[in-house]
Amino acid sequence: MKPVPEHDPSRREFVRHCLAGVAGAAVAGVAGAAALGQRPDRWVWQVDPHRCVQCGRCETECVLQPSAVKCVHAFAMCGYCKLCFGYFHAEAPSLDSAAENQTCPTGALRRRFVEEPYYEYTVDEELCVGCGKCVKTCGQFGNGSLYLQIKRDLCLDCNECAIARACPVQAIRRVPATTPYLRKDVAASE
Repeated sequence: MKPVPEHDPSRREFVRHCLAGVAGAAVAGVAGAAALGQRPDRWVWQVDPHRCVQCGRCETECVLQPSAVKCVHAFAMCGYCKLCFGYFHAEAPSLDSAAENQTCPTGALRRRFVEEPYYEYTVDEELCVGCGKCVKTCGQFGNGSLYLQIKRDLCLDCNECAIARACPVQAIRRVPATTPYLRKDVAASE
């Protein structure tokens, strides 16, 4: 019997096999990282607008200053009223934009005339501190189109949210990262 010659790979063949292995590992690593980024079990903090009582703790308890919690406006629910209780406080001496007439202590809620008797209200997030004063009066005297939300681009996603610990009604809760916002809409408010 003749001895079977051992296969002695050439240097070129050896390098080709090594590169193929490295490329395969890289593809598997990228696919794994992409899968981890889309994991359905990743959770983020959010304010439940149907439980929130606007206690003011979102402003004071957040580890960020100003808070990552901001007022948002559900335009579909808004009546575009001349007398908006989210904008004006209940004892406002006149219906103009003077600071003494406004509910918001920082002037973050802006009002723009559309046509008689309609006004558009928007929130300047840079000025909003998440105190919830406008949200509270909008819900008490108006249609509740203003509500609080944790802005995903600002939140640090602390492992244990300081606001959630301090919330008296457990309105701050974990939600799936695939749907990170709890919205207030017309259907939910009816």
